[in-house]
Amino acid sequence: MRNVILYTKNPCSLCDEAKMMLELLQKDYSFNLIERDIETNDEWMERYHLLIPCVIIGEESFDGSQIGWDTLVRALQNGE
Repeated sequence: MRNVILYTKNPCSLCDEAKMMLELLQKDYSFNLIERDIETNDEWMERYHLLIPCVIIGEESFDGSQIGWDTLVRALQNGE
């Protein structure tokens, strides 16, 4: 089973929306959702603080401006 990584922080309403979409998509696509709080790791904070929420699916990376239902579905379908 593949992993989908969600970089997030708290509070972050966009992160909450991205997580909700991913949880709904788990009903149709098989993947492990790994949530990473950037405030717990200096490297993640440096890399993702302006991009959160950030979703990594396989080799594809989507920042907050790119995350949407259609984008996530396409990325998940590409990995099947």
